[in-house]
Amino acid sequence: MATERAVDGTDSRLRLLPGYAKRLRKPVIQAIDHVVTLVAGIPAPVAATRTSYSTEPRLAALFASAPDMLDTFSRDPELGAFLSGSDGGEVPAVTTLLLAERTEKSILGMDLVGDQVRHDVQQVSVSFSGHRLLDPKTSEEDMRRQLMRRAFDHLLSLALSRIAEARVERADLTRQRDLLRRKLTTLERGGWGFNAPGGEHPDPAALATELDAITAQLGTIGSDAGVLRAHLDMVAELLGEADDQLRRDEITLYLDPMNIQRDARDPSVRPIVLQELRNARGRTAVMLPIAIDPAELPPREDFVTAAQRYLY
Repeated sequence: MATERAVDGTDSRLRLLPGYAKRLRKPVIQAIDHVVTLVAGIPAPVAATRTSYSTEPRLAALFASAPDMLDTFSRDPELGAFLSGSDGGEVPAVTTLLLAERTEKSILGMDLVGDQVRHDVQQVSVSFSGHRLLDPKTSEEDMRRQLMRRAFDHLLSLALSRIAEARVERADLTRQRDLLRRKLTTLERGGWGFNAPGGEHPDPAALATELDAITAQLGTIGSDAGVLRAHLDMVAELLGEADDQLRRDEITLYLDPMNIQRDARDPSVRPIVLQELRNARGRTAVMLPIAIDPAELPPREDFVTAAQRYLY
């Protein structure tokens, strides 16, 4: 099943090659082993509640305040869709993976130097933005299972990028490459991988129809055994290098209450241990599994009502 998913997620014409499944068997197993290990290494979820905010330094670093944290959760589209669906209605708790982008910026700030307060001290400020929630579920086990699938799909999107970007000499491959790029864009819009999907969430049925149309176009082009063999090798090589393509790093930040980096011996610091997801293309995201109490979330704003309030 994973092998066929790899083919569907990259270039379905690979099925025209004899022995494609045998060529992919070992790399696919290596990729599966890697994503299982990667997700298993993610720590247990932390309670992300109004009360726990004051005692959990990671939450305090990621959000400006407890109300800001809960408001961010309430506006998350994936969590909102889950809670409004049949699987998420009236649940006591939701387990999900929080992702955020970490930014470090050099600033001139105020600090105590000796016994004098100085206003031009070079400092490094750490901020987190782009918070989003992935794979909300009612159980940690279900969330982790979905994260494994997401990680595998992310590897496929990297393989598809490699195929789309490969330099080819033959002019008739230009159309094939453009179609593969379109397919990659479609997959990204559908939420494959860990990158935030851009724009509005597409209708799943429409997305499936578009993918079917692209696959049909690829089939009408015909095949060149040499080109397809090169594509197969790209997919096999990337999946075989899964540990280099997608990894989980542990980082430790020593931050004061204003998220300014300090010396580890400074009595004002909070040691913040976070895990960061990084792919071979340089994309990174801090990740923290959390457990949310839906009863604590503020009601989602009705944008139509809000617009009418401002207009009238």
